[in-house]
Amino acid sequence: MTVTQETATQETAPQGTGCPVAHTFPFSGSSYRGPAPLYSRLRDEQPVAKVPTAGGVDAWVITRYEDVRRLSADPRLSRAQACGEAAPRVGGTMHTTPEMIISLDAPEHSRLRKLVAGAFTMRRVERMRENVQRVTDELLDDMEAKGGTVDLVQQLAVPLPLTVIGELLGVPAEDLREFEQWARAFATVDDRAGGEASLHALGKLSEYIVGLIAEKRANPADDMLSELIAARDEGDRLSEPELVTFGFTLIGAGFDTTANQLANSVLALLVDHQEQWRYLVEDHSRIPKAVEELLRHVNLFATDTSGFPRIAAEDIEVGDVTIPKGDAVLLSLASANRDPEVFDQPDRLDLGRERNPHISFGHGMHYCLGKHLGRMEMEIAIEGLVRRFPDLKLAVPESELPWHTGEINHTLTSLPVVRGD
Repeated sequence: MTVTQETATQETAPQGTGCPVAHTFPFSGSSYRGPAPLYSRLRDEQPVAKVPTAGGVDAWVITRYEDVRRLSADPRLSRAQACGEAAPRVGGTMHTTPEMIISLDAPEHSRLRKLVAGAFTMRRVERMRENVQRVTDELLDDMEAKGGTVDLVQQLAVPLPLTVIGELLGVPAEDLREFEQWARAFATVDDRAGGEASLHALGKLSEYIVGLIAEKRANPADDMLSELIAARDEGDRLSEPELVTFGFTLIGAGFDTTANQLANSVLALLVDHQEQWRYLVEDHSRIPKAVEELLRHVNLFATDTSGFPRIAAEDIEVGDVTIPKGDAVLLSLASANRDPEVFDQPDRLDLGRERNPHISFGHGMHYCLGKHLGRMEMEIAIEGLVRRFPDLKLAVPESELPWHTGEINHTLTSLPVVRGD
């Protein structure tokens, strides 16, 4: 069956198992509030659906929790085959370079992950808690001193994780401001400029990280980059290109996703869920559980998938559908996190939710290395906000908030907030 671009925009129902859906991916209607409405219908009627994409190729979209979780750990779905010049271009998704750890399959991925995993253990992250608290308190002190309307994106959501990542890598304090400008430009593609600013920043960051690696190799310090330079396993160690590309991965995944998740979560609480904000103000011990629910409910991904396509390395059976070898596959984490078979009242934000096996950090081989750090930063930031600014509110109508378009993530340009009367 052929689906034309004209019919691809029609609001028609799914047409049967294995038959292309008359909607082009990325689907319309996605926001920080939740995935596009079509995902709910696909979960019910066609959980393994072949759809046309904005890149011009068809892809299989997987929407149910159990399928998404299982396929995330299936080695027959290749990330490596989805990278590089010959890979099919699935519109709306991120195409990473082949050298990055998120672009690799086993055994190359397993080798790199084993070398770097020690830098992200819960014990090591907990050792950072005092420093993350200090950075957060300083940012909130400045926010309080300014008074009036402040931009929470520029005041807290961006500088907190970026400062932490800079200190993790061992970026000298005097370089941090320039590093921040390059890192933010690298992680946030400006759709009006065709990505040129991002590419320019990538070149600057590459040059800087190469120099930083040379400095750390000559003069090791107590930072993650020095640890990664020294890390070895049975005589193996990270190569120079691997160290550089891992630095990019850490910058993009380690600060930009946290910055967006934090800003979007605060927005959700201030606009639609003021009673849940007050719930946290009343008892700060509720925050760790609340962060897990915010990670599940507040939608980070503009495409409602993780942003990374995979390729079937061989035929794969999913229910009564066969995904042929060579086809592109998209796993919808946002849809999986709203599956009523797993989550009671999945479209409801419940900060006290007891059972919450969300997969916002992924699953399987590519399970997010920085999950402990991301959780900790979210907890410390939200605790600081509800403790010091319990009457915080949005300073402008929600309709006036600026968003970047064409992004992999739902990215706020600014979030003006003010203390209540």
